[in-house]
Amino acid sequence: MNAIRRDEELDNLHSVYVDQWDWEKIITRENRSRAMLEHTVRRIMAALIESEQDLCVAFPQITPFLNPDVTFITTQELEDRYPELTPKEREDAICREYGTVFLEQIGGPLRSGKPHDGRAPDYDDWTLNGDLLVWYPVLSRALEVSSMGIRVDEAALDAQLSAAHCDDRRKLPFHRALLAGELPLTMGGGIGQSRICMLLLQKAHIGEVQSSIWPEEMYPLCAEHGIELL
Repeated sequence: MNAIRRDEELDNLHSVYVDQWDWEKIITRENRSRAMLEHTVRRIMAALIESEQDLCVAFPQITPFLNPDVTFITTQELEDRYPELTPKEREDAICREYGTVFLEQIGGPLRSGKPHDGRAPDYDDWTLNGDLLVWYPVLSRALEVSSMGIRVDEAALDAQLSAAHCDDRRKLPFHRALLAGELPLTMGGGIGQSRICMLLLQKAHIGEVQSSIWPEEMYPLCAEHGIELL
C-alpha cells in the first residue's frame, strides 16, 4: 500500500508518504481466536528477528537489539498497571520493561471511559486485534511495527457499529454482505516498509530511509543532530 496522508503530523516516525505491506488472509471460524492472533504475531516477530540477524552479518557495525520474546498484554491490563500515564506513556513504559510487546484489544472503551486508541468499528474486532511494539533505544521510546487483527464477523460488526453510533453504515454494500454472512472470515494487518528499514538500520528519523516532504524548520534541526533527510 502506498498512500499520501497530507494531514499527518510529521515527526521522527511519521511522513506524509506511507508505504506498507498490507496482508489479508481467509481464516476458518475455529481460527477466529486470540490463539491464532498471537501465533501470527510470533511469526511476524520471528521474521523480523531473522532479518535483523542477516543484516548484522552483512553489516557488522550494526548491533542487534530486538527481543524475540513477545509479551502479550491487553489495553485494560496496561491501564490498570499505569493508571496515571497517558496511553502513549503506557506503551513506552511497558516496552522499556519487556522490549517486545503486543498490545491487544484496541478500540473499545476501557474502565476509565476512554479507549486506548481509536479503531474503526467496521475493520478489526476490538477484542481480537492489537499493535506490535518494540522498544527503540535510538529514540528511547516504543515504536509500532505493525497494527493488525482478526476482522469483524457478523456479531462483532453489529455490536461495534452500535457502540460507535455508526448504524447508518449498515446500509452500505460491504456491511450488508458481512451482516448477512455472505463474506469470508479474515484477518490481516499492515507492516510499515520505511518504518522497518528505519528500525533495522537504527536510524533516528524516517526521512533517512525515505524521500518525502518535510517542514523547512525540520532540516536545520536534523542537521544539528547529524541527520541527513532524503
